[in-house]
Amino acid sequence: MLSRVYLKDCLSFEEVELEFGKGLNIFTGPSGAGKSVLMQSILSLFSLTDVKANIGEVILSDSKIIDETFDISLDDEIVIKSIKKDKVRYFLNNQTISKKNLFDFSNRLIKHLNLKDTSEFDSDKLINFLDRLTISKKSEFLEIKEKFDSLYFEFTDIKKELDKIAQDENRLEELKEFAKFEIDKIEQINPSIDEYEELNIIKKKLAKKEKVEVAIKKASGIFEFNHNVVNALELMEIDSSFFDEAMNELNNTFEKFNDSLYELEDVNIEKVLDRIEKLSNLQKRFGSIEECLKYKEQKKLELESYENIFFHKENLEKKYNSLKSEIISNANIISQFRKESAIILEKKINEYLRNLYLTNAKIMINEKLLDSTGIDEVFFELNGVALDTISSGEYNRLRLALLTSMSEFDIVDNGILFLDEIDANLSGKESDAISKVLIKLSKSYQIFAISHQPQLTSSADYHFLVDKLEGKSKVRVLNQSERINEIARMISGEKITNEAINFAKNLLK
Repeated sequence: MLSRVYLKDCLSFEEVELEFGKGLNIFTGPSGAGKSVLMQSILSLFSLTDVKANIGEVILSDSKIIDETFDISLDDEIVIKSIKKDKVRYFLNNQTISKKNLFDFSNRLIKHLNLKDTSEFDSDKLINFLDRLTISKKSEFLEIKEKFDSLYFEFTDIKKELDKIAQDENRLEELKEFAKFEIDKIEQINPSIDEYEELNIIKKKLAKKEKVEVAIKKASGIFEFNHNVVNALELMEIDSSFFDEAMNELNNTFEKFNDSLYELEDVNIEKVLDRIEKLSNLQKRFGSIEECLKYKEQKKLELESYENIFFHKENLEKKYNSLKSEIISNANIISQFRKESAIILEKKINEYLRNLYLTNAKIMINEKLLDSTGIDEVFFELNGVALDTISSGEYNRLRLALLTSMSEFDIVDNGILFLDEIDANLSGKESDAISKVLIKLSKSYQIFAISHQPQLTSSADYHFLVDKLEGKSKVRVLNQSERINEIARMISGEKITNEAINFAKNLLK
């Protein structure tokens, strides 16, 4: 049970502090007063909508939840807080919790039913619910469903590969020719790693070959004075070995360089420059010669795969057909389980419909083409008539019966239901029928609802008025006499008549 809520700096609400009781909690008030803002702000504390308040806190008691992760025992009070500054932070019993984990935690306890959302009759949503219901009733179903999901995932992967092969087949020759062209283009140049750097060294040597030869020839004159230097050193009684070694080293250096220049005699500078240009173009395209060679090998593998495509396709088709047969077999088993759960759901819906002056809702499960949900498609009928032909009033009451039935299976006993605009645009009879259902439902669940009709409002266990004055919204619980005046306002408008007051008194009785 939600026992207390606190909000600070929440749009038009400066501060909200409310305590709630069990049963049916109803919010009323003039249009634009802030009822929906208040409802959405409370829901945001459970991570079900975007946070509106800078500070928010909600206290849950008697929730019947056990959670070892957050050290919650059966009878523990649960405190959820949100703080909105640069970003939103959530806390569960003073422990930080992510938005997703809070959402998952809240879904065990909270259900938000919004009659403006008309997607509950979507087949995929209904199938998803039937699966959850089946898992809760038949433990073996989970293993069967997980196997189906795993097989279908593999099945779709093979299907994608076969589709790609089919596309490739249509332009196979084009792909093969392109791969051959790319391979030939690289092999004609036949690059090798480090060749580009080596050729650039040769290019530099060739560029300064003549200058170096002239410089060596001029410098070689030093050797003519070798004997004179040795004699001078001997006269000075200085060992000339250091000079001899230096001259020998110099002579060796000159000879070695002359030999390397001699090797360049047969080098064709035009061919070297042409080769460097070709390698440079490869480097610009691929980033490096190494990447170029990798690309060539990749194209060779592609060419090989194109040549083996028919053999590969044949193997994939065998596996595809085998998997499809197994998946359909599993889908048929799943379908049988779903049909059994549909009977349970249908029975529960018709229990609620009797209180809504409707009967004979039927859930139909027809076979469809295999997809990720199986082979089932879910349809509803009311008294043998498809939903697109029934009246809006019948449609809304059937939706309420479906939503409340699903809630009963989805959340824990003693859970909390939020009903947004539940009786908007309904006739008095329809509103009266809905109030009877909610009165019955409030015996098992705590319910929060915004009401626009006196019938539902008069059924409330706790009645809260939302009003706005000078742009500031306020909310407070009403006593009995205040309730009479508010219900009378809902009946007759701002100018309250004696007839409206008497009618309100009778409703409250």
